Amino acid sequence: METTGNTELFVRLAAFAGVFLAMAAYELWSPRLERPEMLGALKSRRWVTNLSIVVISSAVLRVIFPAAAVGAALWAETNGYGLFPAIGLNPVVAGVIAFIVLDFAVWLEHVVSHKWPILWRIHRMHHADTGFDVTTGLRFHPLEIVLSMLWKAAIVVALGAPVVAVLVFEIVLNGTSMFNHSNANLPRPLDRVLRRVLVTPDMHRVHHSTIRRETDSNYGFNFPFWDRLFGTYNDQPAKGHDGMDIGLEYWRGDTSSGLLWSLLVPFRALRPEGDQKKLIGK
Repeated sequence: METTGNTELFVRLAAFAGVFLAMAAYELWSPRLERPEMLGALKSRRWVTNLSIVVISSAVLRVIFPAAAVGAALWAETNGYGLFPAIGLNPVVAGVIAFIVLDFAVWLEHVVSHKWPILWRIHRMHHADTGFDVTTGLRFHPLEIVLSMLWKAAIVVALGAPVVAVLVFEIVLNGTSMFNHSNANLPRPLDRVLRRVLVTPDMHRVHHSTIRRETDSNYGFNFPFWDRLFGTYNDQPAKGHDGMDIGLEYWRGDTSSGLLWSLLVPFRALRPEGDQKKLIGK
């Protein structure tokens, strides 16, 4: 188990580093938006905060749930638990189905995190970032990371998902989060084609708008199918990408770029001029 855990950690770190460096270089070479939050000193402060958050979240997860989703899959496989082993499903077919089900589970979790006040308290730290670049895709509160992992592990055990499929899913999920949060300027024709099968930066940026009906859309990380299927797809922001406001309407400026401030977001009161209006649908 320890060897498997070390191998999983090495593979995930290598994939993380490769995608992060590639997207960071692309953003620098061809940025989609050029704003104060994504330039100069404020960008540096945001990056220090967001990268610190991912380090803290990863450390907390390893302490609380060292086996993570891959460990849960290995445990289920060792003990013969789950639907797929029970019905004798072909491992390749089981892996494909597990990947799709896990992607839907993450999409559903994301929707619920916007609808339930206690989960929104935690998730809004992610949305408080007034910039939108590769580091935003890493800015998730430690509490959210732990809750998300418990949810995924439960799905993995219930299915008896193959270990390799779970590892691939975790790597892809992490990579696509950095990709679709990036400030990469993809050619528009490419974006139109790509968003049919993969959530693109322009598609997901809409979700980070301060306008509620836009925030309540485009929840996907990997596949765009779920938003189209359940009516939460939004093609473009009302003000256009250059004119849209990113973040939360009641936390503007450089407020959200502080590390301690960000970590304390779940313990801040819901704001009647913003949070309550969003949660009750006004």
